[in-house]
Amino acid sequence: MATTTLEDLQILRLPEVMHFTGLRRTSIYQMMADGIFPRSVKLGPRSMGWRAGDLRAWLEGRISG
Repeated sequence: MATTTLEDLQILRLPEVMHFTGLRRTSIYQMMADGIFPRSVKLGPRSMGWRAGDLRAWLEGRISG
């Protein structure tokens, strides 16, 4: 059974996501719409972010797959 750590729950904003994935904003949103990129988490009326654990799992899947 996988354990969720505090680090996995950390929220990353778009510039950080772009930096870690190497993807541009348009690609991230298109891949989200296509269901092949982790969904964002709504933080407020005009802000969103991504859970670090979701992005880590996605990146690991891309590297191994």
